[in-house]
Amino acid sequence: MRTRGVLTAGFALLFSLTTGPVAAAWAAPTPSPSSTAKEDEGEMGNPPDQVDVPPVSTLAAPSFQLPFPCGQTWTGNSSNSSAHKSYEIDFNRGSTADADRGDTVVAAAAGTVVISAHQGSTNGYGNLVKIDHGGGWSTYYAHLTVRSVSAGAQVAQGQKIGTVGNTSKPGNNISPHLHYEVRQGTSYPSNIRKATFNGATFGYPNASVTSKNKCGGGGGSTNPHTAESVCGAGYKVIDSAALGSSGTVYLTFNAANGNNCVATIKKASLGKATATTAYLEVAGKTRATDTGSFEYYAGPVRAAAAGKCVKWGGKAGSSTYNSPSEHCGS
Repeated sequence: MRTRGVLTAGFALLFSLTTGPVAAAWAAPTPSPSSTAKEDEGEMGNPPDQVDVPPVSTLAAPSFQLPFPCGQTWTGNSSNSSAHKSYEIDFNRGSTADADRGDTVVAAAAGTVVISAHQGSTNGYGNLVKIDHGGGWSTYYAHLTVRSVSAGAQVAQGQKIGTVGNTSKPGNNISPHLHYEVRQGTSYPSNIRKATFNGATFGYPNASVTSKNKCGGGGGSTNPHTAESVCGAGYKVIDSAALGSSGTVYLTFNAANGNNCVATIKKASLGKATATTAYLEVAGKTRATDTGSFEYYAGPVRAAAAGKCVKWGGKAGSSTYNSPSEHCGS
């Protein structure tokens, strides 16, 4: 993907949330005296997205990895917090309360950042990053000390999105940890799903997991992303154009919803932010463009185009492709 960094469903870590390293030698803090069950209700658990992402019609889950760098082992606990509704997980790996503060948190799967904000007095999430992975799937990363991505940014799997911390609602004194959630859909809390890492379901309620995230990939000679993975399930390549040795721009189509999608997949300077562009122009509509300094790709640029002619193209390195008006039947 790229250095820039997004669906939805929300659940805000209630200010009554308490947690600490599981299997550690110190005791988890007691819930704040001001905590109430009411904080778990309604929109308190569903923070609104800051940006909108076009829906992708699929129920297939992304291939999630542990939200920490390759080789690190973290212990997760889903039962040690009064704020947890379902399959949420609090992660720690250190043996003391502050041991994990500042540790790197990475994206569990590629997607678009739809929330990157401090939730302040709204809920107990503190610094929150939410990533939309398409198909109704999203992940939440809460209590971060630092957020390294902005809303609207696209992120690659394994890309740094922040650091472990203990930010929360004022007066909610929690120990540093990562609160992690996987959701599908918008009906909270029934949309919270069991977390899977490297194809295996987390061993609820407590388990230690070693990260395979970006192990041997990302920044190497092979781009881990394809036009189909960037555009989403249901999209099939119907045309492509080489951008010299720097990349390839692809035009895809989703027969289920009549949408086209364009993505420029880099071949060179992988893992390094370089100028990359993808665009799609449907006949009679304004051209939509995604351009910037990206690590792996530009896009996805999606638009409803069934039965309409399109112009599409992109740029990587010094090479540019601009199509004529074509593909008028798909």
